[in-house]
Amino acid sequence: MATETEYVDAGKAVDFKTLSTMVGSAPPVSKDVSYERILRARQNEPHNWITYYGDYDGKRYSPLDQINAGNVKSLSPAWVFQCGSMGMHSGASTYSFEASPIVVDGIMYVTGWDGWVWALDAKSGAELWRYKRASPYDVSLCCGNVNRGCAVAHGMVFVTTLNAHVVALDAETGQAVWDQPYGDVRAGESATVAPLIVKDMVIVGSSGGEFGVRGHADAFKLETGERVWRCYMVPAPGEPGSETWPSDGDAWARGGANCWTTPTFDPDLNLLYFNTGNPCPDFDGGVREGDNLYTDCVVAVDPDNGEIKAHYQYTPHDVWDYDSTMENILFEMDGRKCLGHFDKNGYFFVLDRTDCSLIRVVPFVDRITWGEIDSSGKVTPRVFPEKEGEPVHFWPGPAGAKEWTHAAYSPDTGLFYAPVQDIGATATRRRREFKESIPYWGAGVAVDTEDVAGYISAIDPSTGQEKWRFRNEQPMCASVLTTGGDLVFAGAPSGEFRAFNASTGDVLWQFQCGSGHHSSPSSYTVDGRQYIAVPTGWGAWTEGFLPGMLGAAGGASLFAFALPE
Repeated sequence: MATETEYVDAGKAVDFKTLSTMVGSAPPVSKDVSYERILRARQNEPHNWITYYGDYDGKRYSPLDQINAGNVKSLSPAWVFQCGSMGMHSGASTYSFEASPIVVDGIMYVTGWDGWVWALDAKSGAELWRYKRASPYDVSLCCGNVNRGCAVAHGMVFVTTLNAHVVALDAETGQAVWDQPYGDVRAGESATVAPLIVKDMVIVGSSGGEFGVRGHADAFKLETGERVWRCYMVPAPGEPGSETWPSDGDAWARGGANCWTTPTFDPDLNLLYFNTGNPCPDFDGGVREGDNLYTDCVVAVDPDNGEIKAHYQYTPHDVWDYDSTMENILFEMDGRKCLGHFDKNGYFFVLDRTDCSLIRVVPFVDRITWGEIDSSGKVTPRVFPEKEGEPVHFWPGPAGAKEWTHAAYSPDTGLFYAPVQDIGATATRRRREFKESIPYWGAGVAVDTEDVAGYISAIDPSTGQEKWRFRNEQPMCASVLTTGGDLVFAGAPSGEFRAFNASTGDVLWQFQCGSGHHSSPSSYTVDGRQYIAVPTGWGAWTEGFLPGMLGAAGGASLFAFALPE
């Protein structure tokens, strides 16, 4: 049998079925998962968590209410899946369990770091099959060996890989159906995004903005893997937006703007809302004068052809590493189609999603010293790494007032719930020449280890006012889930998983999971019993968002909580 190293060299998947007697098959529950079914999932099948955010709108809301504010104190673990770790890991960075579990009619599909995918019995946690996509050990990774989830449709499970492939697996057996590369791994491109199924396509985005690559989103035919379109998020000379880059040289060709979190989608407007990353090089704006579109943006894209229809730039000419890859949550307010976004720069934006025009912008973190955004959206920078070798301190630090981990919105309360990081950093600018696959990083950065805090904030989008706040000694670095039971769930870096009253913010329940949270919980029911599922496993880019917890317990477990039977 070929060794794993030989498979790595060949760019093929390792057949781990030969290594485990625990692997079998899953029932064919996903064969009937179609675009039309995903469109109606929240109304027709609230017992499932059928796509990354739970629905196309990104609300991370489950209408399930069996677990509610009155009985959540009785919540306890129903089962635990121990993922473990095997062999060497790709990249020099640590791994982290960052996925959002997908559940279809009692079967859970979840991804791990280093190319792992599992199918589990969502009632018992029993493993049904496993898959591992091998990748080069020396793959260039910015921020850890991670993967944020999968998509399921037409009897297949879709996942991206560290070496920038998108793979379709047979949902019953875990065997690969097709495998398509969509990035140049040797140039520093990678992939960590959870795919999204739209119509007959698999939508993905690229990672690698720290290595001087040109970010892009891609669409592939669901059945065959054939590429349908590619949308570059940095315009080439002559294209709309190219005037925001230097007219001489090729700064645009290595300008970043990667789409490394899952977009949201409005089927009525037929628009995908991508969230784009920082410009490259980070911090050093002297080699890329201008606003640098479409970095740090929401970009509305026609899913049929990949054409950019509208955009809004949250941080023009970013010199703080303020990726805008946080989710764009779609909701309705005062009869308008709106979009809510909590940005790394510390501001909460409400946009009209028909044209991405600004409705409201307000700060959502206490300390913002980098600059100011007024009510009209005008950005005034104040503190940034301007002079070579001169350190400057600013809040929020490069991990932002909110990292990629997702906020939630409850249609019951009309409130947004955001995990907040109140942590600063010192950056010292240094000019670095571009070299392929080497970090194109324009500063030395030291993130604060003292005077840090975090909280869960409940914010009314109609006013921008904070309705309640749960204060934590550490930044909150995990996604939030809200449910029809008047509950908000959120995990902490120290391992606690908590349930809050969605209306008041009171802590109603907590459980110590043994490792910090940096993932996205989901909720579902099997045989009439509601579960809350959350992967735990601290790690990845810890030095960037909470260096005081470098070396904390890593862990690799998926907990499912339920009320006593």
